[in-house]
This record gives sequence, structure tokens and C-alpha cells, in this order.
Amino acid sequence: MALISLLAQEGGHKTLWDPTILGFLVVLSAIGLFCGSVYLLLGTNLGARLGFLVAGACLFGFMVLLSSLWITTATPLNSPKGRPPGWKVKEVVNSPTDSKVAAVHNITKEGDAVSEENLALLRPAVDGALVTKAPVANNPSPPQPLAEFSATTDYLVDFKGFQTFTTGGGSKNLFWHTPEYALVQFCPALEQEPLPGQPPPTPVCDPLQAKRFVVMEYDRGSLRQPPWVYFFTSLVLFCLFLLGLHWYEKDARERAKESNLRPVPSS
Repeated sequence: MALISLLAQEGGHKTLWDPTILGFLVVLSAIGLFCGSVYLLLGTNLGARLGFLVAGACLFGFMVLLSSLWITTATPLNSPKGRPPGWKVKEVVNSPTDSKVAAVHNITKEGDAVSEENLALLRPAVDGALVTKAPVANNPSPPQPLAEFSATTDYLVDFKGFQTFTTGGGSKNLFWHTPEYALVQFCPALEQEPLPGQPPPTPVCDPLQAKRFVVMEYDRGSLRQPPWVYFFTSLVLFCLFLLGLHWYEKDARERAKESNLRPVPSS
């Protein structure tokens, strides 16, 4: 255990050993240390079979209570989390009718226009898709098939006369949601040299390059999905261990009944 703890604190380049194999070893060691010690104590007092059933029922009963707290908290800060909600860029097209998403073909006529204030909520997702990210040391560059600008100032989305719309959204049958899409128009910025002693010029679109559109879809995420998975899995295992305890008690009663009915040999 001391060796595994020492290896877990080592840094350096990530390999198959660290963190993959080392992570499995740490988890298995933790399970063997905490759960195994409880089972060893119960097994020496109740027997191997009954001790295993009692330890398992207590463990998964505790997990049911813990996952219930994860589900009911307003912001599960200390619980397992899924994907956070946010806008995801799907494609870049020259015209809304060129998109593979049929819902945005008539979005300029049937959709809701986005104000300049609400456009700021869409800009981070657009920047993440169109701007090339700098590679992190010792890590490969992430795939960015739509990246074509080196900085966020190389293109504009809030130019005069921009066309940005949203469509869809809302719940459907209480448990399902209607997909929500956004169409954001952008244009490459014109390169302008600042004059000496003058403030930086106002960014404008490059008249020689065409304006294009970014098609986006709102991903509602799955922040609370892992707690629900833990809850139902723990509940099923808890019920199975309770069923095992019930069967164990029935077998014990049958054995006691048979021992009482067995004739005592005469001397």
C-alpha cells in the first residue's frame, strides 16, 4: 500500500501505467482496505456467508442514501457529474439552406432574432470551434476540424446588420425536450494598422470575404445522470442482498425445524 501511495504521487508524462493501470490498482486497493476489513470483521463473528450478506446490504444501503442526497441537492457539488449544458457547434455553412439540419433552413423567417446582449452567450462556443487552441505541453493538440482563425479578434459576430437566430427549445411530454438550434453569422475581420497616436480602429468586416453561418445545437447536458445511475444500481444490489438475507433466514429455520423433528437415539 505504501508503494502504491508513493507511485500515485509521482508526476511526469502520462503513460499506460500512470494513470490507467495505477488508477485501477488504487481503486482495488481502496475497496480491499475499507470493504475488505469490514467483511473480515463480520465474517469472523457471523460466518463467511452471513458476514458477506450483511456487509453487502450495509454498503449498498448506504449508497442508496448517499445517492438520494446527490439527487435531491440543488447543486451537487460533491457528487459525480455528467456533461455540463451548453451550446455545441455542429457545422459552418455559407447559407442556412446548405445546413444538414433541416430546422435552420427557414430560421431567418421563422426563428427568433438574438439581441446583441444574448449574442454574448453564444460567442464562447463559437470561439471554441473557430479559434485554434494552443497545444498544452506534453499533450497532443485536440482535434478542431472547424478552426480557421488564430485569435478571437480575427472575426466578428456583432457587426452591423448581423443575422443571428434561435429556434426550437422547450419541454415535450414533461420528460423530453425539443431540440434548440442557433444560427450565428460571422465575418472575417479586416486587417487595419493603427495610426501612431490614434486609438485602435473600430473592427469591420473584410468586404472581400463572404459572411458565413455557424450552426449550433444546445446540449442540455447530463449533470444529474450519474447520481441516478448510482441510485438505481445501488437500489437493485441492496434488494438482492436483502433477498439473500431472507433466503439465509429461511434456510436457518428449515435446518432448525429438521433438527427438532429428528428423533433422539435411545441409549
